[in-house]
Amino acid sequence: MTRDIAELTDDALDKAPFPKAATPEDLEDLALGDDYALNPEYVDMVIDAADSGNTERLRELVGALEPADVADLMGFLSSAYREEVIPLLDPEALGEIISEMDENLREEVLEATPSVTLARALEELDTDDAADVIDDLDDTKRYQVLAAMGEVDRAAIETTLSYEDETAGRLMQREFLAAPEFWTAGHTIDHVREAGDSLPELFFDVYVVDPTYKPVGAIPISLLLRSRRETRLADLMEAVTEIQVEMDQEEVAYIFDKYHLISAPVIDSGGRLVGQITVDDIVEVIREEAEADILALAGVSDAGRDATVIDIVRARLPWLLLNLVTASIAVSGVAVFQEEIAQLVALAILMPIVSSLGGNAGTQSLAVAVRALASKELTTANARRIVLREVSVGLVNGLCLALVMGAATYMIFGPEDQHGKLAIIVGLALVTNIFTAAVGGILAPLALEKMGRDPAVSSSIFVTFLTDFTGFFAVLLIAALLLH
Repeated sequence: MTRDIAELTDDALDKAPFPKAATPEDLEDLALGDDYALNPEYVDMVIDAADSGNTERLRELVGALEPADVADLMGFLSSAYREEVIPLLDPEALGEIISEMDENLREEVLEATPSVTLARALEELDTDDAADVIDDLDDTKRYQVLAAMGEVDRAAIETTLSYEDETAGRLMQREFLAAPEFWTAGHTIDHVREAGDSLPELFFDVYVVDPTYKPVGAIPISLLLRSRRETRLADLMEAVTEIQVEMDQEEVAYIFDKYHLISAPVIDSGGRLVGQITVDDIVEVIREEAEADILALAGVSDAGRDATVIDIVRARLPWLLLNLVTASIAVSGVAVFQEEIAQLVALAILMPIVSSLGGNAGTQSLAVAVRALASKELTTANARRIVLREVSVGLVNGLCLALVMGAATYMIFGPEDQHGKLAIIVGLALVTNIFTAAVGGILAPLALEKMGRDPAVSSSIFVTFLTDFTGFFAVLLIAALLLH
């Protein structure tokens, strides 16, 4: 489709994937599937409009989408097409579009957007989102954008950027609604109506503060609106869960999940209210942390849709080289037992099975341990019980698999004396390796956590080495003992 839909002939319309759309609402309906993902045909429509040089149609197609959908669309377009779309983006929605983009795409859009235009767009965002975008700029452009912003917005963003990355200070928005205890519900509602743009775009609670600006309670907006105008805030407020400004964002997400919070006040070292964190920010944190843990367990990083082959190779090859070293060490013990392998060649067939089953068992224990540590279900208070449980599971699984594998080995290789011993060798080796895998899978992340390391990053390499080494060595050592 290379022409404007409005100009398609009747014959072409019959073959078009979508009917003629007359309004932005119609286009938006056409753009999204039932799962709210962009339809491939709609992306083709955007590309066709760009290919034909139909700027007005391209503007119409892009303008019909919500900011989050525009950000998604940019990920499906090549760099050349994005250059055509960027100048057509709605200036009022530009800030939100940029904040929704993947980081690798965001950098490209930021470079192509004039500093003054970018400054005006970021002024429409809450300070946490604006600071997140500003942080991605190079020093020169950051200075230009901040210089073009209003004094109040610039000061708020600079303060946010002064906090460490991935802390509550970087996560919070500095816009919030606070009121003294002696105010009434009516007074507070009137203040909300008069304050207008100075309040955050989205908020759920009124934070009640004492004369030193320390939060003493919170009132849900729903409760405030249901209350009589003359009711004092001190009589309405509920206990509040405070977040320290230097707290790690994972800790913040844990608190939100544990206490089912929608928002929470952020306080500085002196206990003064400096911002708020809302649940929409926490959802993003949980998603990012979950993605990071999954990728770390696999020893890879997020490549992104526009990553090149070289970028991906650089990210993955070092881990594979490390795995090559550990695997080489693991199999080095095989050379010591050449006589046993020559005496019973079937050992060479069965060793990889023992090693593979141990690796899978170790991965199971490892995944459970990393998740439990991240969600604080595994702590020093219950570590002993969890370790004993996983070790017991490994022992039972090893015994069950040993019986199955031993019987299968005996049936396949026959009842001869050496083959009978082979079944015993494989069974004992399986029990040993799966037991070892369970111990390593639970203890490795615990040890790394104790050392202040991320257990998701290095545990898998250690456990793979342990199960490979134990798998080969157990088979051959037991064979050496039984065959002589």
